[in-house]
Amino acid sequence: MRRFLLVMTVAAGGAMIFGADAPQTGMGKVLDDQLRSAEREIVGLAEAMPADKYGFRPTAGEFKNVRSFSQQMTHIAAVLYGISAGALGEKNPSEMGKDENGPASSADKTAAVKYLKDAFAYAHKAASAVTSSNAMDLLPSPFGNGRTSRINLVTELMWHSFDHYGQAVVYARMNGIVPPASRGQ
Repeated sequence: MRRFLLVMTVAAGGAMIFGADAPQTGMGKVLDDQLRSAEREIVGLAEAMPADKYGFRPTAGEFKNVRSFSQQMTHIAAVLYGISAGALGEKNPSEMGKDENGPASSADKTAAVKYLKDAFAYAHKAASAVTSSNAMDLLPSPFGNGRTSRINLVTELMWHSFDHYGQAVVYARMNGIVPPASRGQ
């Protein structure tokens, strides 16, 4: 009987250990994975656009005063830095630049791609830092208007980046470049 109880106890314990649901993925990991998807598509497009097309901006139609391709990339980066700093409660390590287009020194392809990659690296730090206990913390808006939740700031990293990615895809296609994310596997 003692042996039977021992076997049943071990079996029940094993079932509890191995049959239990796997630990939930943390909120920061989920958000960081989403940011990684945005990064893959945006950096891929930035690298695919030829250097001589970085100054391109559409002119036919209603495109007065739009950003150049380079400015689309550096704007994404500048905002990634600003929002990430806000979500982390840190001073922005970059300059927002004129019209939130980042430093003027980041205009050429090499500098713009580096600035973009560095901004995503900093944004990963902000996304990974979100937890279920700090997601709803109210923080000063990096744009100076009141307070907003940490989760709101971090999700803005994705939607804002994809908004400008969509615009940059149009610029690339107008120049005969198929975005890497749209190419056949």
